Parts: sequence; C-alpha cells; structure tokens
Amino acid sequence: MDISRRTFLQGIGGAILSGYTGKSRAESRALVSRLPNVVFLFADQWRASATGYAGDPNVKTPNLDRLAKESIDFETAVSVCPLCTPYRAALLTGRYPTTTGMFTNDVPLPDKELCMGELFKTAGYETAYIGKWHVNAYGRFSYIPPERRQGFDYWKAAECDHNYPKSHYYTGNSPEKKFWEGYDAFAQTKDARQYIRDHAKGAKPFLLVVSYGPPHFPHETAPKEYMDMYPPEKLKLAPNVSEKMRKAVLKELPGYYGHCTALDKCIGEVVRTLQEAGIADNTILVFTSDHGDMMGAHDVRPCIKQYPWDESIRVPFLLRYPAVHGKSGTNVKTPINTPDILPTLLALSQIEIPGTIEGEDLSAMIKTGAGERDRAALIMNVWPNVDTKLLKEYRCIRTSRHTYVLRLDGPWLLFDNQIDPYQMNNLVGKPEDAELQKQLNERLQSELKKIGDEFRPSRYYLDKWGYKVKEDGDISYGNKTEAQERGLR
Repeated sequence: MDISRRTFLQGIGGAILSGYTGKSRAESRALVSRLPNVVFLFADQWRASATGYAGDPNVKTPNLDRLAKESIDFETAVSVCPLCTPYRAALLTGRYPTTTGMFTNDVPLPDKELCMGELFKTAGYETAYIGKWHVNAYGRFSYIPPERRQGFDYWKAAECDHNYPKSHYYTGNSPEKKFWEGYDAFAQTKDARQYIRDHAKGAKPFLLVVSYGPPHFPHETAPKEYMDMYPPEKLKLAPNVSEKMRKAVLKELPGYYGHCTALDKCIGEVVRTLQEAGIADNTILVFTSDHGDMMGAHDVRPCIKQYPWDESIRVPFLLRYPAVHGKSGTNVKTPINTPDILPTLLALSQIEIPGTIEGEDLSAMIKTGAGERDRAALIMNVWPNVDTKLLKEYRCIRTSRHTYVLRLDGPWLLFDNQIDPYQMNNLVGKPEDAELQKQLNERLQSELKKIGDEFRPSRYYLDKWGYKVKEDGDISYGNKTEAQERGLR
C-alpha cells in the first residue's frame, strides 16, 4: 500500500471514530451504527431494455417491476467500457479504464487503487462479496487470497465461472475449491439473505455486494422452468434485428430471458429479506448490470457487447433508499456512468470521497430531488478484441437524448435517441445535423480532457500497461495463467 493511500484510509477511520464533527468517540460510534446499509446487486450482461418496467414485450420481471415503482430509476445508466473486467474495476475504484489500465478482461487491479470495500470497511462497515470477481487475473479458476480482495472480509467468490449448474467459489482463507449447490444464482441469493439476517441487528452497518453471472451466456443452462416460459415462436424481436439474425437470436433469447426471470426471483427474495429483517428503510439497495448484450441488433451476433449501441452500453439501474427519498420512486433521465456509482454511494453513506475518484457524486438528485441536468457520460472501447473487422477503437458520449461516437478515423455514429430509440438513423455527415455533431464532438473532447485521455490507438495502451497479447489477439486466462505484471505490488 503506498503512503498516500494508507494515509487516506487512516484519515477516514480517524475522522469517523474521533468525531470530525465535534462528537465524542462514543457518539461517533453511535453515528456509525445509524449509517445506512448498502446492498449492491448486479447481473452480468443484462441490458437496460430487458425488464418489464422498461417496456420489453417478452420478459417477465414482476419483482423488478415492483422495485422500480419504489426506486430512483436512472433510465440512462451506462457501462463506461461494456466488458466484464473494465466495468468491475471502474465500479470498485470510481476511475476510468484508461486511468487504471483496466480496459480489457483478465488483467489485475493494481493494489495501489483505493476500492469500495476498503473505503467502507475503514469507515466502520462490515464488508461482504458474493459471486463473480474478475479483477484478479491469476486465472479464472484460481484461489484469490485475502490481500487481493480489496477490503471485502466476508468472501464467497470466484474470479469467473459461468457454469451455472456447477460453479465454484472460495471462502475464508482456504484455497479449497467449493461449489454452489444447483443453479448458482439461487444458492448465492440464499447465502446473501442469511448474511442480511445475521447482520441486520449488528452494531455496524454493512456493505453487501452480490455479483451474479447470468444472464451472460451460456443461455441453455437457465433453469428449465424459466426457459420454458419463452417459446421462440411467441417472442417479439426489436425492429433493429434483421431477418438474417432472426434464427440466431431466437435460439438464444429463451435462455437469456429465462436467466433474467430467474434472477428476478432472486431480487424479490432479497427485497423481502430486508423487509423481514426490519432494515429496508435504512438500506441503500441497488440493482444494475455490468453491460448489455447486442443480441442481434444492428447485425451484431448474440452474446457480444463492447459496441456503442444502447443494447450494449445501457444497463438497468434502480436505487432504493426509503429513508431519504421516501416510499415512492421516480424516473431520472440524467445519465449515470460506472465511475459515478462509488462516489454517489459514499456520499449517501456519509463517507469522505477520495480525491482520486474521477466519477461524479450524483447523490443530490437522490437526497434533495435536485433537478435533472444533461450530463455527457463518457464510454470507451480501448482495445476491441472481438469482431475486430467491424469494431474499432472508439470514444463515445451518451446524453439523455443523444449518442455520439468517434473513431480514430473520424465520427462514426450519431443518434437522436428520443426520435430514433432503436438507433437506425445515423446522423453523421448530414448537413442539417452538422451543428449538433460539432457540439457533441466538443463535449466529447471536454470529457476526454477531464481524464487526460488523448484517444490513441490500442497498441499505445497495451504497451503502456505492459500487456502481453496472444496471437489470436486475446490475453491468456485459465488455471495456469500468469498475471500480467503491472504494479501488483
């Protein structure tokens, strides 16, 4: 741990326990006990449109639909870099992929980074993590030692495993591989519910993160009773899914939706447990996802993300905190980006926000009902390692209304999502939209300047962070994988 990082963490703990507001240590401890619990639930590859409350004509999500009515629904929530590891690193640190080097899968999060678990733990919280981790990089099936858990004490997690009927995890300080019983999301939810019961009346508040694997492929492993709810012949496809993609999409959608409905059951059980434990009002409950799934839209095959279309970048984001915003929910169009999540949660939990965090604290919109504003959320693909003939490096901004995407060879995409929600009319180069394109390009350049990203070719970033790439263009992973050496110590 470097000195500045250690000093900051000591400062948080000292401030709370010594009473930086002038309170005695005993009074400060009492204050800590009244701070909100945080339960953060997130799925893998669940796109924003795939819920009942968002208007999907197929999927059944009754528990999420009910939760949405009680939550702040950030309609324009986006994934900063729509891929598993980059999202998780940005979530944990509140920093952008080009800052941390976490812009692709299976690379290690540097120890020097200040992370969510450490910040909450130092502020007096119990911390717990259940499910998929994917920021360790010593192999997807390898043991993750305590020093690589970034401040989470209760631990039932694995680097990455999408074999849902028999997925593994490690717990405590033991390198013994264990396996979840049955469909892993159900077992993980059962464990999370028990954690909530065990800590509901504790002297300290708790941070519980549950990272689910579904609805990420394989889709055929969704529980049969849920997959059978979606006969292919009855499914309605979006207008931006062409006929040539129809067969492939209808093969995947029943399982994709089946996973979603199975997870909806899990979310409902967690909500019920919070209510039964009597802590629902003073708990910040979040449901979201790391990124979406193109699922055939714009002729991109199912199971692919990384693209800048909404099917890939937009995710559901519900935040419920009844003690602050009351029992009823509201819809917010202001974009929220992955790096914004940590500072917002810290502010809601009355924890100091480190100066290293690049995301923005949006808690005022939740605490005071502050008016909406049209932010520009910055999205990036630093190293396009799938579909490389089609997908190139890009930087993108998503406002509440527009999407603008720039590649190294110039403007690529521009959509007015208000009148073109399926993004089928590209406005780039159209004379009547030249001024809009100019304005959005200026906003994009402004966002890049804020984080010091000059938008260079992929090779620059790979070399900068010392990543070793295989001949097929990927970074190795597996039981025998060595971590990419980049400041782990």
